[in-house]
Amino acid sequence: MQEDKKMKVKKGWLVVQVGLEDDQFQGGNNSTPQRFVIPISYLYHPLFKRLLDKAYEVYGYHTDGPLKLPCSVDDFLHLRWRIEKEPGHHQHNHNHHHHHRLPHALYFHSC
Repeated sequence: MQEDKKMKVKKGWLVVQVGLEDDQFQGGNNSTPQRFVIPISYLYHPLFKRLLDKAYEVYGYHTDGPLKLPCSVDDFLHLRWRIEKEPGHHQHNHNHHHHHRLPHALYFHSC
């Protein structure tokens, strides 16, 4: 769900900013970074953890504002769809170990 910049975020949710800065030079449809509100449970998902690792490589740990994700909006929406369609994704918790049946190599164009 894309949210207005000034909306308050409910407990258990997190604001992320998605978009590649170089999209504007490629003439892509996603040239403006967009904000999304996602459940905190995403932070424990293996696919999302991979994206967090890439965010650390690109931006480091300290950023102002929402968590920035170095990913095109289209690829982020695909990632979100993959997480949402997985059975029991809402039950992810750092205290439970889930075995995910994911392809060995799942790569996104920009993520």
